[in-house]
Amino acid sequence: MAERVVLAYSGGLDTSVGIGWLKDATGKEVVALAVDVGQEGEDMDVIRQRALDCGAVESIVIDAKDEFANDYIVPTLKANALYQKRYPLVSAISRPLIAKYLASTAIELGADSVAHGCTGKGNDQVRFESAVAALAPELTSLAPVRDFELTRDKAIEYAATHNLPIAQSKKSPYSIDQNVWGRAVETGFLEDPWNAPIEDLYTYTQDPSVTRAPTEVVISFEQGVPVAIDGKKVTPLQVIQLMNRLAGDQGVGRIDIVEDRLVGIKSREIYEAPAGMALIAAHEELENMTLERDVARYKRGVESKWAELVYDGLWFSGLKKSLDVFIEDTQKYVTGDIRLKMHAGSAVVTGRSSTTSLYDFNLATYDTGDSFDQTMAKGFIELWSLPSKVAARRDAAAK
Repeated sequence: MAERVVLAYSGGLDTSVGIGWLKDATGKEVVALAVDVGQEGEDMDVIRQRALDCGAVESIVIDAKDEFANDYIVPTLKANALYQKRYPLVSAISRPLIAKYLASTAIELGADSVAHGCTGKGNDQVRFESAVAALAPELTSLAPVRDFELTRDKAIEYAATHNLPIAQSKKSPYSIDQNVWGRAVETGFLEDPWNAPIEDLYTYTQDPSVTRAPTEVVISFEQGVPVAIDGKKVTPLQVIQLMNRLAGDQGVGRIDIVEDRLVGIKSREIYEAPAGMALIAAHEELENMTLERDVARYKRGVESKWAELVYDGLWFSGLKKSLDVFIEDTQKYVTGDIRLKMHAGSAVVTGRSSTTSLYDFNLATYDTGDSFDQTMAKGFIELWSLPSKVAARRDAAAK
């Protein structure tokens, strides 16, 4: 039996061209593996056939949408994870799941290597290879695009010469990655950070400047997990799909950012994450109602570090696993309802309710009859400011 390499196949330019490169460079048969993580608008049967048309000896498609939502997106939501405070890790959280199936398929087929279509400039090469190393260290990772230093224009020319069935062209040079959590667009004229994005770039979101009536929904959470929309029980995947439509129709979730890549360069990226940005806004506000002050404050730092670890390809690292335990423990009281108004590109919380809330109306109200004893405040302030007072006396004496 001929040696085989399992290629993480997206159906796009790099991996379609990569099938031929791998065959020529290694002499191995190429098995294409496509993992369905909710790629909006992409027919997985078409992708399966495209891999075969590009020269793969076998083409495998795995439906992992529910697993992606339950085991990767939900932890991301619980962490309110936003890299550089803005990017909800659209591509970063799909890579460890794809790598898991890449490694398991290679082992099942007796292959000694796996491959991906990433360039040497991006983060995904690190994410794929770090995840495979953590799960199956005996496997070798190959990257034909990176190792052959093939630029995007040369890849387009190669695909045209070999009549490969891909949609990309020199007139449409964007690199696009998408899943149910969002969509990423880069390259082309976007590489000049002064160029404004054009409306044609977007597919998950409608133009937020167009006048339309607001959309309001009530999202119910149980221990940090969204479980219902307007009282109707739904799975995490269904919540995300529905919120993509509702928030996307209002233009929510458009992100234009220059981000710090792991490999040391800055990159201009356009993202669409309507469900992601809306759900994080709702979840974070419910935490404001239910988490103790010190836990909430500390969690903000954990969230930032968690997002950095995942962005940097360390989903399976020891530190990330330890932070998972902390985050999961914080969610035991994050149960309740959030009313969210979506309009003109924004998602704003307009109401919140929880049976486990720490908000006490009788303590918070300024009306007569409140239960907060304001006479205690003076003594509290004296004790709270005592270290500062003592230090100030010392500093004055030292002058």
